[in-house]
Amino acid sequence: MGELMKERIEKLREAKQKAALGGGPEKIDKVHQKGKLTARERLDRLLDPGSFTDLGMLVGYMQGSPGDGMVYGYGTIDGRPICIYSQDATVQGGSIGMLHGYKMYRTVERAMDMRVPVIGIHDSPGARQVRLTGETEMPEAMVVEEKGGGSVFYINTQASGVIPQIAVIAGACAGISVYSPALMDFVFMVDKTSQMFITGPRVVKSVIGEDITMEDLGGAEVHTAISGVADLRTETEDGCFEKVRKLLSYLPSSCDELPPIVDTGDDPYRLIPELEDIVPDDPDIPYDVHELITRLVDNGDFFEIKPEFAGEIVVGFARLAGQTVGIVASQPSIYGGALTVDSSCKQARFIRTCDCFNIPIIVLIDTSAYAPGSDQEHAGIIRHGAKNLFALCEATVPRIAVITRKSYGGGNLGLGVVPGMATDFVFAWPIAEWGVMGAKESVRLFFGAEILKAENPEQFLTEKVKWYRDSFANPLVFGSRASIYEDIIEPKETRKVLARALNILKGKKMTRVPKKHGNIPL
Repeated sequence: MGELMKERIEKLREAKQKAALGGGPEKIDKVHQKGKLTARERLDRLLDPGSFTDLGMLVGYMQGSPGDGMVYGYGTIDGRPICIYSQDATVQGGSIGMLHGYKMYRTVERAMDMRVPVIGIHDSPGARQVRLTGETEMPEAMVVEEKGGGSVFYINTQASGVIPQIAVIAGACAGISVYSPALMDFVFMVDKTSQMFITGPRVVKSVIGEDITMEDLGGAEVHTAISGVADLRTETEDGCFEKVRKLLSYLPSSCDELPPIVDTGDDPYRLIPELEDIVPDDPDIPYDVHELITRLVDNGDFFEIKPEFAGEIVVGFARLAGQTVGIVASQPSIYGGALTVDSSCKQARFIRTCDCFNIPIIVLIDTSAYAPGSDQEHAGIIRHGAKNLFALCEATVPRIAVITRKSYGGGNLGLGVVPGMATDFVFAWPIAEWGVMGAKESVRLFFGAEILKAENPEQFLTEKVKWYRDSFANPLVFGSRASIYEDIIEPKETRKVLARALNILKGKKMTRVPKKHGNIPL
């Protein structure tokens, strides 16, 4: 080895060791004092050990800004390649300058080119603020880069539906650092550590006089339970990374692939007798649909998405016969499983995500239709409900529905069990009721006068409801006169029926009408 080579290698090693410390030991200590991990520690916890390849490590090094506040590159999760970036709050606060923004953009662009998932770990106040010096030459940080932070939304949008995009909010984020995650497929937050807002508390205070904390303005609870921006929150960063890894196990690397098949060891055709006891006969008695879901899917393993938001609909990923499926289920314990403004958006988003990534959808239906009332009408239930209808009708992946107890009125539309809405199979349990309204409501409508005149109105109503259910709401009777159901099945056979239906639908092919794109009602 020549002397020059030896000298340069030593300097290179020294530079990389120093760059790996970001803003230096003191700033790293401050991050730890807040109970947070550094950008590189986060990569170490999330990725397979030793799999990370660091790119652009020395960018900004000579200017005293190692990596320009961004660590990026590629690695593996469970052996599968992914592209990833992690914002470094120890360097210029993690603010997004020109080179920092380029790294964000390039990570997504490379992931799309390689057809692998992309993960962004966000801990940034947004765009870097620059003090103008009055000099003629524009400061470097203000130079506009075509592929940068300001245009990362473009590449996020181009990658949408092509590769899975996952955002982890790991600190207080604003501006650019919240809009890019908002364009991604999934957003994770850490409780009491993560915040997202367009304008922070100081600006809010100065502009409108509202005094509010970062947590109350845009904390993890706000965005998982109220705004619906985030999909999951965890107590710790490590817990968050575990959830990200698990989510990826359900997803393909891109839209060009099918999701991974996993040998779960669970008999796809096993019978489940206890299902008959979970769902009460009376459609007005609530129950928790999670009890149904966990018994139907492989090993009871259900990865719920947005569990704190719009709980009247439950969505998430599971496996059935080792195959990834998307579950959409009415939740009778909340609003009787009625469809609302928020649940319509939640359901539509999840259906479109499944359709992007070739994931079959299983719909479990026990709904009292769309929620009535001026609050829902004024909030735009027509517009938001139409999003859901659009998503259902646009989807081309296999879709199987099971009416477990009731499916009334607009609920038949909103959950896709009206003939012609391209649901591949619709099955019903023996107690299923399908119609414009429930048995009690129908009897009150048609026999209102007779009920008032009856000697014993309650007894008369009970008898008429039984008669109506036996004559009209009975799937044996209804199914013989209409082509709503493919079959009426015993509850214990549901898993077996679903597994067989999924198997026959593996070869399903649908071609959309050629067009630029649909105009979903937003």
